[in-house]
This record gives sequence, structure tokens and C-alpha cells, in this order.
Amino acid sequence: MNIDLNSDLGESYGSWRMGNDLEILKLVSSANIACGFHAGDPRGILSTVRQAYASGVAIGAHVAYPDLVGFGRRNMDLSYDELYADVLYQLSALDGLARSVGAKVSYVKPHGALYNTIAHNLTQAQAVIDAIKSFNASLTLVALAGSRLVDFAQTHGLHVVAEAFADRAYHEDGSLVSRRLDGAVLHDADQIAERVVSMVKHGGVMSVEGTFTRIQAKSVCVHGDTQGALEITQKIIDALQDHHISITPFCAQKQV
Repeated sequence: MNIDLNSDLGESYGSWRMGNDLEILKLVSSANIACGFHAGDPRGILSTVRQAYASGVAIGAHVAYPDLVGFGRRNMDLSYDELYADVLYQLSALDGLARSVGAKVSYVKPHGALYNTIAHNLTQAQAVIDAIKSFNASLTLVALAGSRLVDFAQTHGLHVVAEAFADRAYHEDGSLVSRRLDGAVLHDADQIAERVVSMVKHGGVMSVEGTFTRIQAKSVCVHGDTQGALEITQKIIDALQDHHISITPFCAQKQV
């Protein structure tokens, strides 16, 4: 058995620091790197790209709504043309930075409100899918496990990897508990590690309603900006190794 561990990186902006990219990159197999719309400045993004490439970590474009003030967590009612151009612009920017250091962008993972919206809003999803296909149809799209987007993007010719979240609580229908609610984000490292093992070995986790919820995922996100992120990630890795589960970029799995 194997699983990909991904983390959102490159989100520092000027003198404002977010997460610990250099240390997280020693632990994960895929890096979702900000493209400047929800977070990140050019110098910081380029530095993270260099670090990811040097660490042998797969690079993904963490595209978002144009919402620096809200960290990309606010819904935006963009037209098809606006969203298409926004995603295409971000892909082009990150890929250009990656190519300058000999690296490449291998996948796309939408961020925050955009990620959650296109999981069910197929009109906005179409704009994202078309932008990816226009830029590079071989790129993988990372989507919320169990969402309508997974099948929708596949029918439009994209390779899709379903994703779960290590430190987020789930409802019994497979949706994430809103961050506005208590208990939406988990902090106990041992509990989180056990849940990730359960996702891989048993295909699901216990929901907040107390029922076993199926989550079929090939990639698990560990948030690098969560308090104790390094300890949590190391606990996950230790637990996976104890159960003989290898950590492999899903991009590499695709090629096997």
C-alpha cells in the first residue's frame, strides 16, 4: 500500500510568515505551492519551488480566487471567462518559475473557497477544467474525495486524484465540517495519525455523527500552518511506516 502526503506551501507574503516550508518539505511527497492570488509573493514562491525541487517533492499549482485579504477562503461569483483567465494566469506563472530552476508543475490543487465551490458547482468547475486542459491536459487535478467534481473532471478528460484531509473532521456524507464550527480542525497528533492509517487501510474514518464514512483517497493533505504541524506530520509518517504503508507522490503512482 502507498499514499501521497501533500501540504499547502509558499504562502508567506513579504514580512508576514506562514508555516515552515523548509521543514515540511522534508516530510511530504507533494507540495501545493501558492500562485500569488490567495497568498505568496514572487520571491517566496520561487524559493519554495527551489526547495521542493531540491527535496525531490512533486510540485502542484495551488490556484485560488483573487483574494489576498481573505486568504482565498471567501466565495466569489466569478464569470466563466474571469475564472478561466485567473486559473490560466496562475498556472502560467508557477510553471514559469518552476522551469527557471529545471522543475515542472505536475498537478493542480485548487485552494480554499475555490476548492470547496467547484466540488459541487460544476459551472465554475468547467472553467477550472478548461483552463487546465488549455494549459496542459496532462496535469492531474486534485479534488475532494467523494465530490461530484471527481467524476465530472474525469469525463472531461482530466486525470483526477481524490484527496482527504488528515486534520479535518468529516460529516457522514463525506463533506468536511465547516471551519466555523468547533471541532472542525483536529489537533491531537495521535488521533490524526490513526485516522490517516484508517483512510488508507480501511477506506474511511469515523464522522462527527459517529458513523464510519467511506473516503477513497490517493492523497492526504497535512496543513503546514496548523499548530504542531511538524509533530503531526511526523506522527502520521511513523504510523504509516508501522503499517507498512509507503509515502509516494501520486504523480509517480500514475506512471507505474
